[in-house]
Amino acid sequence: MKDKPLHIIIPGVLPGLNEYVRANRANPHTGSQMSRQAHALCRTGMIRYNGRQVKRARIVFRWVEKNKRRDKDNVAFAKKFILDALQETGILKNDGWEEVAGFTDEFAVNRKYPHVEVLIYEEGGNNDSNQQ
Repeated sequence: MKDKPLHIIIPGVLPGLNEYVRANRANPHTGSQMSRQAHALCRTGMIRYNGRQVKRARIVFRWVEKNKRRDKDNVAFAKKFILDALQETGILKNDGWEEVAGFTDEFAVNRKYPHVEVLIYEEGGNNDSNQQ
């Protein structure tokens, strides 16, 4: 694993699972629009790594919320938007088993500065390719 991770900061709060499901139930176009907006917000934090590609990543998500109203699993659902945006920007080729070694979630509260920090540690090749 390389020493210094890519440190991406996504400003604000991303939609949680409950908000996303509610939007899709109201109207599929509303859910699609929510997804596009979330991807765009994620990409703003990734601009500084334009052209950088990580072949295999271990990712730490630090979810910094305004308060403790949303359940942690609801909040962490937004990693789907982040992983998609990592592919859209070319930082990750894909978000499959070969490219993502694993991820962890950490949570904190900051009323004045909610955001998501994404730390991407590059790892060597796939050490478990023979396992099924």
